[in-house]
Amino acid sequence: MTVIPRDQHNISRQQISENALKVLYRLNKSGFEAYLVGGGVRDLLLGKQPKDFDVTTNATPEQMRKLFRNCRLVGRRFRLAHVMFGPEIIEVATFRGHHDHHPEEQNKNLSQQAQNGMLLRDNIYGSIEEDAQRRDFTINSLYYSVADFTVRDYTGGLQDLREGRIRLIGDPETRYREDPVRMLRAVRFAAKLDMTICPETAAPIPHLSSLLHEIPPARLFEESLKLLQAGYGYATYQKLCECQLFQPLFPVIARHFTPNGDSPMERIIERVLQNTDQRLQNGQRVNPAFLFAAMLWYPLIELAQKISQEGGLAYHDAFALAMNDVLDEQCRTLAIPKRITTLIRDIWALQMRLSRRQGKRAYKLMEHPKFRAAFDLLLLRAETEKHPELQRLAQWWETFQTADAAHQKGMLGSLDDDGPTYRRPRRSRPRKRAPRREGAKE
Repeated sequence: MTVIPRDQHNISRQQISENALKVLYRLNKSGFEAYLVGGGVRDLLLGKQPKDFDVTTNATPEQMRKLFRNCRLVGRRFRLAHVMFGPEIIEVATFRGHHDHHPEEQNKNLSQQAQNGMLLRDNIYGSIEEDAQRRDFTINSLYYSVADFTVRDYTGGLQDLREGRIRLIGDPETRYREDPVRMLRAVRFAAKLDMTICPETAAPIPHLSSLLHEIPPARLFEESLKLLQAGYGYATYQKLCECQLFQPLFPVIARHFTPNGDSPMERIIERVLQNTDQRLQNGQRVNPAFLFAAMLWYPLIELAQKISQEGGLAYHDAFALAMNDVLDEQCRTLAIPKRITTLIRDIWALQMRLSRRQGKRAYKLMEHPKFRAAFDLLLLRAETEKHPELQRLAQWWETFQTADAAHQKGMLGSLDDDGPTYRRPRRSRPRKRAPRREGAKE
């Protein structure tokens, strides 16, 4: 263990959440050990503002519940205490212990491991030294104490932090088998912190990537948002592809990758992720529905064309079937909630309507709640494909949205002179004959 005194590190209590400090002080006052740990300590040492603050202690979850009235216990696999302060939640974990000190057959309710090595339950408690060894990466195994304002390093994490290294604690293959999501976390931290993954930490990832199929799709969906919608999505995407981790998450997309990486699908993924990163850096909001709609657009189009040709269906019907098939397959790996898939469908369906602008249609389309997202996808498609007709359509809508009423009326009036209007052909209905009156002449 290395102890870094206050005058040799840059962490100040002024940078730490008041609520996290309340938890730490109360635990210490009640006779328990308590430390700030994980990403909060790591980010403070790097001069960044942490997104949240986690605490670790030798108090058990049940003792935490007695100590804090605003506490609730969560999780079965890892029993945690959440101390609630309005919208802020301080997550408190009890020091983890080693499994080999506690035979599994005597602790079935506390610890359980599958035959492939994955941890199904892990509520073995131990000391801070054991807890440090049980954490995933060295840079996340740094502890800050409010008792003496020191930072404790048990795994060489401070040196790795200085040298920009992502290093797994323990045997990498064993640790990945315990929790395959650690492979995604290694990539995420490398992209987020602009660090490199140690060779021994990176080596097992490609041949263990299939272990992600054993992770619940709901958990993978949450991980996918952390990977792609946290402000460094494009760099993360590149590293996921490099480590062969993108395919288990997005098999629908991965099967359409090309050797040169220059297909419209690959170009639109690059653009949408870069745009997402830029919006987040500017403090703007992002919507996962738009991101997934853009990423899955070209697989959808290809499948719709295939269904239309092979099944002899009208393209509109084939498109509707393809939407269902693409989303169903994607949801088998990422459990995208229905509220998001509904928005994805709206954005896709509007792509088919944006070219039909005659009469009052343009005004009605602009009133649709997802019009702006659909227009943004149209712009991305136009930039990606460089198709003149698509670019003209995107430019028309961009002008129409900001034009005054007279200009809009003129734009709608000149549509017939601009070329194809994409009107859906009307079906001719047979005219009904009036019933013949009795006694009428032949």
